[in-house]
Amino acid sequence: MSHPNETSGLSYRDAGVDIEAGDALVEAIKPFAKKTLRDGVLGGIGGFGALFEVPKRYKEPVLVSGTDGVGTKLKLAFTLNKHDTVGQDLVAMSVNDILVQGAEPLFFLDYFACGKLDVATAATVVKGIAQGCELAGCALIGGETAEMPSMYPDGEYDLAGFAVGAVEKSKIIDGTTIVPGDVVLGLASSGAHSNGYSLVRKIIDVAKPDLDADFHGQPLRDVLMAPTRIYVKPLLALMQALPVKGMAHITGGGIVENIPRVLQDHLTADIKQDAWTLPPLFQWLQAHGKVADAEMHRVFNCGIGMAVIVSAADADAAVKHLEASGETVYRLGTIRERKEGEAQTIVS
Repeated sequence: MSHPNETSGLSYRDAGVDIEAGDALVEAIKPFAKKTLRDGVLGGIGGFGALFEVPKRYKEPVLVSGTDGVGTKLKLAFTLNKHDTVGQDLVAMSVNDILVQGAEPLFFLDYFACGKLDVATAATVVKGIAQGCELAGCALIGGETAEMPSMYPDGEYDLAGFAVGAVEKSKIIDGTTIVPGDVVLGLASSGAHSNGYSLVRKIIDVAKPDLDADFHGQPLRDVLMAPTRIYVKPLLALMQALPVKGMAHITGGGIVENIPRVLQDHLTADIKQDAWTLPPLFQWLQAHGKVADAEMHRVFNCGIGMAVIVSAADADAAVKHLEASGETVYRLGTIRERKEGEAQTIVS
């Protein structure tokens, strides 16, 4: 009979949890997080909670928050054993979302869950998260790594992220100043971003392409896994230069379902399909999946990752400003009065 104080029973290790791996990951993460430090950070990785002070330059700060994941793009990452881009995807999905309300992203938290922790894979993912935070100018100040044996298949994991930003109350962008005659600009995407990957994977299953083959100068696998573009710095600069009336992050639902989210009920965005050329990736997806135009516009960003609405008088200056920041910009169309029963975004 064992003494009550003896450790003869089961341990956490018997349950399949590697405590040392978790400790190693924390140490691996710290250098990445350190590179994202910015004004306002009071405490970061390693504590029970992360502390952040809203910068004093804000007079009436309104906090704007957003949370998201990467969706089934992760399944493709597992298949390709390519984990270096999904971290940036994770950051982009949240920071681009809060940006459209005029918010400057301040800090980001991540959640990484797996069945058995692979430190190298997790560190690669978190490195991508930190790179995304650098591009967005926000701090990676905390998160959670959860090792849950039997919850996930070997080699798989799940990701979620949470961003908090701030905007002056008087400068919140909510689309209420948009009027007929305003111009809709489109900023080029870097690929499919993080939406439509259930259909992407189905098309791959049907087409069975060589994913290592050259596709316009890159392996097809790299084109499919290109990280989501982060528009924060160019658009924050644009907002300082001229009035931006509305913005729409083109995610699930494509152009036709996301632009209406910033329009009042009596307005329609009249988008011209010939205003931009469908990028090669989307041409390939459409051809191999035999996807109708309407379905393409509903599922994919089709090469437009962000829509920006400005007055006609400011359109030329906005294009020039964004192009100087490295963005590829298209004049997609204009805002007009909505006809009875008409959709709020029409691509024709």
